[in-house]
Amino acid sequence: MSLILDRIGPPGSLGALSGPLELILAEQRADGAIPWFADGPWDPWNHAECLMALGVMGEFEAADRGFAYLTRSQEAGGGWLGEYGNTVPVNDDGRMARVPAMAFHDSNFAAYPAVALWHRYRLEGDLAFVRRYWPMVKSAIGFVLGLQHRQGDISWSSEAHGTHADDAVVAGNASIYKSLACALKLAALVGDPQPAWARAQVRLKQALCCAPQRFDRRQDRSDFAMDWYYPALSGVLGQAAALARLEARAARFSVLGLGCRCVASQPWVTVAESCELAMALLSLGARTAASAVLEAQLAHRDETGAFWMGWQYAEGLFWPKERPTWTQAAAILAFDARDAVSPASDVLIRL
Repeated sequence: MSLILDRIGPPGSLGALSGPLELILAEQRADGAIPWFADGPWDPWNHAECLMALGVMGEFEAADRGFAYLTRSQEAGGGWLGEYGNTVPVNDDGRMARVPAMAFHDSNFAAYPAVALWHRYRLEGDLAFVRRYWPMVKSAIGFVLGLQHRQGDISWSSEAHGTHADDAVVAGNASIYKSLACALKLAALVGDPQPAWARAQVRLKQALCCAPQRFDRRQDRSDFAMDWYYPALSGVLGQAAALARLEARAARFSVLGLGCRCVASQPWVTVAESCELAMALLSLGARTAASAVLEAQLAHRDETGAFWMGWQYAEGLFWPKERPTWTQAAAILAFDARDAVSPASDVLIRL
């Protein structure tokens, strides 16, 4: 089964990605929420990623229900209580346990719906839709920037902010930088300029580029691929610095012919991280390298064409035995970014 995206019509005609799309649709709950998998965790970042993928595939009704759920579930302070699914243990059968995950008011989680709303505008150009959900984004960004330190970095959660657990995460802050860029575009679009957001984004960039001591104060996360490539993907670094960052650590994370390790010390490549790495490469003009990473992911699918979470290459097995919705979304968005199928194909790879 080929997974080459040929433009054969408007958004929604990407039939070769029907497996990932059908999985997302099947897992969306009646209330509009899109959890990781059935009876699994939910968080607004991965939910927003799925809304973008649904839009690319022309499933606007499902995406609309997802946007409506974001508004209904947003708390008065602007954030969401999102679950950390990576805290869920893996059972002996290789599946993640269906037990409650730890939940926090995460800053990066709260910022990301701004990207989804800008992406939706780029797909349809529907200003009325943007105006409907602008209050949600405005409140969310207010929540996020309430967690910014004077040095520019942003605490990972409201629960940790100002406590002994306070810390800033490189990947999360880089993602917030991208979210702020989209939020500022939305603010201009609806005629509600936010100069304080622009100043906060400048301070955040200065922290990410010039103040490494503000990050990983409580835990060293340099072993995680997202901390490696997100500063390149988010656009916070200039092209030369971004390329240098990717090249400096490529040997730790890249596995030729397989993809990107999620954790440098583990023989485990994951589809979502590989797709995000490919988008980082696309953002820097490294199209050949990006395409090679994406094509390698075609081996990590089930019989329906949906993608497994990852491949444990030392053991020769898909692990865990899960096909998260956000993995499917990352693949759809990455192939769209490569092949420019939708009008929003460049949202994640351009500021």
